[in-house]
Amino acid sequence: MASRDFRLQMQGYGLTTANIFYGLPDHPKIIQSYIWQEYDLHPHFPELRKFLDFWARSLDGPLHGVTVAHAQLITPAEMRLVDGEFHVH
Repeated sequence: MASRDFRLQMQGYGLTTANIFYGLPDHPKIIQSYIWQEYDLHPHFPELRKFLDFWARSLDGPLHGVTVAHAQLITPAEMRLVDGEFHVH
């Protein structure tokens, strides 16, 4: 049986990494960083949005900013035609 990650990649999900910057509740001038990584759909990022909604609703540290990187890990194969022949003896 295929893994959950592989099944998601076959459905078009790519690896998304978010660097989430947030303020500390007791020290609002200090900004912390949290790295979140999950398979998600570009460009709307529904999984990341669910996580950020949870964060805003349930955690005390106010969000300051989010930087997102995304990569499709399974892509169509690239095919190039080569002009020439190679003989192997």
